[in-house]
Amino acid sequence: MTVLVEGLRLQLGERCLLSIPQLHIARGERVALVGPNGAGKSTLLRLLGGQAPAPWQGRLEVLGQPVALAPAGLPCLRRRIAQVHQGLHLVDRLSARDNILIGALARCAGGDAWRAGLTGRYPPGIEAEADAWLQRVGLTALAHNRVDRLSGGERQRVAIGRAAMQGAELLIADEATAQLDPQAAAQACEWLHEAAGEGTMISVVHQLALLPRLATRVIGLRGGAVVLDRSWDDSASLQRALTALYEPGPVTTTTTQGGHREWSGT
Repeated sequence: MTVLVEGLRLQLGERCLLSIPQLHIARGERVALVGPNGAGKSTLLRLLGGQAPAPWQGRLEVLGQPVALAPAGLPCLRRRIAQVHQGLHLVDRLSARDNILIGALARCAGGDAWRAGLTGRYPPGIEAEADAWLQRVGLTALAHNRVDRLSGGERQRVAIGRAAMQGAELLIADEATAQLDPQAAAQACEWLHEAAGEGTMISVVHQLALLPRLATRVIGLRGGAVVLDRSWDDSASLQRALTALYEPGPVTTTTTQGGHREWSGT
């Protein structure tokens, strides 16, 4: 099990950011989080990555580790999680190649990690892998350009390459295609799948047209609650549920014959 949530409640002042009685995500799943702005999607990703914006209650396990009971183990857990942040979090003064190589730091042990952190020199195999990712995302010609001189879309491709280099068990992507044109976004979906490998991928998605490329399961949030959870298909019922998710009005939650949760506005 990659994610196990039970009785989760995260509150900031008077505002409830998340209220999730139960949520399980199995290893290897491809999950898309959808919903309107302020629904709690990015907050949930931050919580799974060990970066909760406020105190929370309940049971949370990520990659088999009880997060609440072992805060000292968070650095070790974070090495097992690769992230493509909404703000990218690249090192602006470094080149595209060096930023991608940073993703491999968690895989370097002992003297290799110390040498890489101090000098930027990595084992030859890792450097070759980084060069392959630069080629894959179309940045070979810009490999030695500082990332603060790249376009938004180019920076986003660097962030995907960096996440891929981590070789993590869980890949978290927060709007990883936001700054890409439709053709590049479709290509980025393939890169994200490759970066996740045999691990689990959880993505925040606003471009609903990309859902069949990114996910096999769709989880919809609204007001911090999970109001839609079902496998991706091209059925009319799922399209109606997705449309209703973004409409104003109160929520009516129902359970389908297959046990999935969905809702419609009233």
